[in-house]
Amino acid sequence: MRVEAMSLRHRLALVSAAGVAAALVVAAAVCYVVVRGELRGQVDASLKAQAARIAGGDLLALGDEGIPAPSPKAGGPAQYWQIVAADGQLVGSSGGVRLPWDRSVQAVAQGRRSSLFADIHVDGSHLRLLALGLPGGVVELARPLDSIDTVLAKLRVVLLLICLAGTALAAGLSQPAARRVLAPLAEVAGTAQLVSETEDLTQRIKVRSADEIGQLAGRFNTMLDRLQSSRSALDRSVKDQRQLVADASHELRTPVTSLRTNAELLLENPDLDRSDRDQLLTDVVEQSEELTTLVAGLIELARETPQDEHFERLRLDELTEDAVTRARRNSPQVAFDAYLEPVIAYAIPEQLTQALNNLLDNAARHSPRGEVVEIALSEAGLRVRDHGPGIHETDLPHVFDRFYRGTTSRGQPGSGLGLAIVQHIIEQHGGTATANNARDGGAIFTIILPSIQAIHPNSA
Repeated sequence: MRVEAMSLRHRLALVSAAGVAAALVVAAAVCYVVVRGELRGQVDASLKAQAARIAGGDLLALGDEGIPAPSPKAGGPAQYWQIVAADGQLVGSSGGVRLPWDRSVQAVAQGRRSSLFADIHVDGSHLRLLALGLPGGVVELARPLDSIDTVLAKLRVVLLLICLAGTALAAGLSQPAARRVLAPLAEVAGTAQLVSETEDLTQRIKVRSADEIGQLAGRFNTMLDRLQSSRSALDRSVKDQRQLVADASHELRTPVTSLRTNAELLLENPDLDRSDRDQLLTDVVEQSEELTTLVAGLIELARETPQDEHFERLRLDELTEDAVTRARRNSPQVAFDAYLEPVIAYAIPEQLTQALNNLLDNAARHSPRGEVVEIALSEAGLRVRDHGPGIHETDLPHVFDRFYRGTTSRGQPGSGLGLAIVQHIIEQHGGTATANNARDGGAIFTIILPSIQAIHPNSA
């Protein structure tokens, strides 16, 4: 099986087993080197101890008297020794084994080297050789390494078995360990698959720890929260758009039908009296204006939430004052009393102007001739009050609904979109628009924007 085709659990288990195997191999190698060095070091130390007793002696006297041996604590005498003159003549030996007389030993005998350590094989035996140079020749001391080689061979087998057993044990234990470690990831994958199959965004993963996997689970839950919120907003938007299309189809039918009827009458009756023709043309113009207003309102309600770059800091009191001036000009039969504190807001000027105009037009339309519309603006928000008949209790929950015409509005002109546009714009700015009845008569509309800030006298 290729590594690319392995599951993450198998790859993690493989890496864990490989890591354990590598650690065991390194540990075994270090152990072997230390033990080998210790055992061979003891042999070398005993050879050096005997060479120290020989150093400075006479070559011929050694041949006659024999090789001095160290104490048993220092290793005792070497099993094999040989004394050779510089010309290669054998002066004395332990007998039984002929130690080598090669170029390296000859160099020691001739004084080109003081001593020599070497591994040699003689008659199938593995020996450790120390050649010590003396005046006129060389003394060769040798100790067998066969017992050490046997111990090291057994040690190699034991270490190899330990490495194999340790690797096998690591491979066996790494599978359940990897499964346990990756269980949260499997839960994430299972939840993701369940969400993709069922589109159920209410699923959540239980965060069991604060490590990286726990952080992953938490972020996955956060992503699901955002997806659920976005989907809910999208569903609401789609529902609102469908309702808007349905409402628009119903509301557009009447003016379009009336406009078409009047146009057909003008085409079918070219000989109408001038007064009748003028009346029909006046109706066509009024119906066209009504249709234009209705379409403009529908376009505003269908507008998406604006991006942040469309917002700007503005003087809301100056914007409101301009709207009041316009309302006084369009509704001279009503008095407008405005108390505007200097405030700033973060908003879209064109949209906020439209909301203010719609709110003041609504107040003027429901105010009797000669009455006062009160406008108050402060850091707390904008308050518009008329002194008309107020809002009927059954109409109060629906005053901001599209195309809704209250009990006091059914005999007046309008599309039923003005207040709906006000609420739509204010909500796009993160605020709220509410309607209530005053205790002593009339309606009160309140707009609250979170970005309103008072301008203090000491500020720029």
